[in-house]
Amino acid sequence: METRVKLLLVEDNEADVELTQAKLKSCKLLHELFVVRDGEEAMDFVCHRPPFESAPRPDLILLDLNLPRKSGREVLHDIKSDPTLRRIPVVVLTSSTAEADILRSYDLQASAYVTKPVDLTGFGKIARAIEDFWIALVRYPPE
Repeated sequence: METRVKLLLVEDNEADVELTQAKLKSCKLLHELFVVRDGEEAMDFVCHRPPFESAPRPDLILLDLNLPRKSGREVLHDIKSDPTLRRIPVVVLTSSTAEADILRSYDLQASAYVTKPVDLTGFGKIARAIEDFWIALVRYPPE
């Protein structure tokens, strides 16, 4: 039986959530996509706090930087500062092209920094890249 890669999308923009879901749904490889809408929910999910006590540990986190309640930068910092979470790869997926955001994300140990495309074709390319690399090739550490 093939293992399903568990993806956590941390995104507050509903249109981006729906687009990501649709593009990833077309992936041939097995995956499960979980969605949370802000930074606090993201930390509740990965730390198994209510209402996410039974949430799985994500194999990969797709993280927007500009989130309500707790920024993506804070989430990235908290995840990479926690010895039980820091091995989870985090791909920053954001609309920001600011050099300061890119540098800060890598300083906080982001696995990759991807600027959100403005069109459907661009989102398709990102979904294929996630499928080709993060789902098909990458081996994840055990929990």
